[in-house]
This record gives sequence, structure tokens and C-alpha cells, in this order.
Amino acid sequence: MATSDLKKDGTPKKKGGRPKIEFDKEQFQKLVGLGCTGKEIAWWFSNAQGKPANIDTISRWCKRTYGMDFTAYKKENGGIFRNIQLRQNQLELSKHSAAMAIFLGKNYLGQTDVTEVVDNTPIEKLDSILKGIKDNAEQQQRNIALFKRKAE
Repeated sequence: MATSDLKKDGTPKKKGGRPKIEFDKEQFQKLVGLGCTGKEIAWWFSNAQGKPANIDTISRWCKRTYGMDFTAYKKENGGIFRNIQLRQNQLELSKHSAAMAIFLGKNYLGQTDVTEVVDNTPIEKLDSILKGIKDNAEQQQRNIALFKRKAE
């Protein structure tokens, strides 16, 4: 103990103020992971008289426990537990649902539906070029014929 924590007679000083409220870390993490709001978590941690915990108290506890307030903690860790549960549910459902198995295969394994794509763009471009050459040749033939008539 530091000397400032002791009275003149050497006995420990009593700390003033209300005792800090502690919450069950495991329950808190699961509630945040399920996507619960601060109000819902406060309700979960109601006291013996049924009064919900104060959201600011939860945020201060969060700051002491995790080094960040409730909002920051929820933003960083909010969906982890929920995502794990969703993945477990999807994998279980895929055993009975072909659609879910296909969805998981496409999204997690990179599988795709094979469809043959025919690209006619080069042929269409070639047709356009040949038509242009033909039109140009016909125009030159007309110009030559016109020139010959004028020369005669």
C-alpha cells in the first residue's frame, strides 16, 4: 500500500463513493455477440429488484474491463458470436437443403454454375469492317466511272 492510502495512525483509509458494479464477462460477450443493444444488455443485467442496469454504468465497466466504451466494443466485436452461430446453422441446414449447400459452395468454396458464353463481338466487328471496305470499293468504282465520263 502507498503511504497516501493510510491514515496517520497507519490504518487503511476507507475509499469513498459507491462500489463499482461488475458484470459477468462471458454473458456480456455473448449478448454483444448476439447483436443485443445497450438497452437489452442493461435489462439482462437487472438487479435483484428487477431494475435494469444503467447503460452508462455498463459503458464505464466496459472501459475498465476492455479499455474501450460499450459502443466501441460492440462495433469491434458485435457480430463475431452471431456470425459463428449463423455459420453453424447454415452448415447444419446444408445437410438437408440442396439450395443451402449450393449457396455455401458458391460463397465459401468459390464454386460457380458453368454457363457457356458465346461472344460474337469479333465476328460482328469483322462484318462491319468488311461492309465498310465493300462500300468504299463501290464508291471508288462510281468515282472512276464518273471521271471516265467527264474525260470523254
